[in-house]
Amino acid sequence: MHTLVIGGGVIGMTTAWHLAKSGHQVTLIERQSGPALETSFANAGMLSTGYSTPWAAPGVPRKALGWLLSRHAPLRFRPTFDWQQYQWMWQMWRQCSVADYKRNKSRLLQLALYSQDRMQVLDSELGLNYEQRQLGTLQLFRSQKQWLQAQQDCDILDHYGIPYRSLSTRELVEAEPGLASGGERTLPYCGGLQITNDSTGDCYQFTRKLSDACEKLGVEMRYGHQVEGMSVANGKVNTIQFRGPDNEIMTMWPDAVVIAAGSLSRKLMKKSLGINLPTYPVKGYSLTLDVDDEAGAPQSTLMDETFKVAVTRFDNRIRVGGIAELSGYSSGLRQSAIDTLRKVGSDMFPTATNWQTGKAWTGLRPMTPDSTPIIGPSDIEGLYLNTGHGSLGWTLACGSAQLLTDTINGQSTALNPDGYALSRFGRPMVSGVTYRPLQV
Repeated sequence: MHTLVIGGGVIGMTTAWHLAKSGHQVTLIERQSGPALETSFANAGMLSTGYSTPWAAPGVPRKALGWLLSRHAPLRFRPTFDWQQYQWMWQMWRQCSVADYKRNKSRLLQLALYSQDRMQVLDSELGLNYEQRQLGTLQLFRSQKQWLQAQQDCDILDHYGIPYRSLSTRELVEAEPGLASGGERTLPYCGGLQITNDSTGDCYQFTRKLSDACEKLGVEMRYGHQVEGMSVANGKVNTIQFRGPDNEIMTMWPDAVVIAAGSLSRKLMKKSLGINLPTYPVKGYSLTLDVDDEAGAPQSTLMDETFKVAVTRFDNRIRVGGIAELSGYSSGLRQSAIDTLRKVGSDMFPTATNWQTGKAWTGLRPMTPDSTPIIGPSDIEGLYLNTGHGSLGWTLACGSAQLLTDTINGQSTALNPDGYALSRFGRPMVSGVTYRPLQV
């Protein structure tokens, strides 16, 4: 079976790997000159299984109004003339009830746990080195209110057997000694929650090395190729037209197609097939800096819950990532967002690096209103989707790829596919597949 994967980021590459491992003849098309050069290039570096949380949550609409006037707001809104922006915001607002939050949180955690398991299998088989660390994620709270809200999520963590530790201010420093750097100072945090099994690493390095493994497995990589259109015949995907680096138009007749093109998935589906995916590009920012003071540097990942900014340690670098900006497909860097990243990083680890240096980056994260990805068949036979992972792309990548591969192959799946299907947004129900409940 010849399967075409459109998209060479971490979602597309893990999809290509799992399909090829199951016996598919796989071709991957990527518009950039190499793998992981867009959203996967400089993300926060978190494999945050226990931290998998929907953006749509109780209280977010009220908080969003206050964030509009805040200089360092984690959510920023830049109005556009695209009606999809307002429709997506309305749909997200409708997902902020307690019941919806619990349902979406449960779906994310199940997929994240499954993905963690699949990632361990892949790591064991390939032994990739991507500056990974397995020292957990530490959430930092600046107020008792945040602390109490976090305790409610602990019930869900307990339900799925995800280990964690509640830490006092003193214990924060024991877990991350660099927090005590900078001389005599009062930490702005009242406590924390450490998800002990979470891990970190460089997503770009992971995806690039996985692409090499895919090629050894027989996957054909076509970089610098732009999809121009798709055609459908008798309700089934028929041909794919794409433009090569020399502007030559080529045609392919695959048996199946997987759309894993990140934020461009919606544009591609709309342009070629007239299908509106319920996703929106949410811009994220990052800053990468060299470690200057080892004793004052982080050891793993820390998340400031007030600003929703993560600080992650690689071998000799620090990655600070965060911000959710609704501004369409704009890829411009805003200095105010970079200033927020510098503020949070220097609040945590003032001596770790020169916070006025570093490489700034921005990427568009494809997000659904309920923060849960779309994985599975479309309404067109032979056309499948693996997109909408938002800020959890790398965390959910391997599990999503395996779930989709099993679905395409008509095999039983580890998770109930209905929770990740396009049909949950009102499309016709997908053809039923059986699943075996995830054991936790």
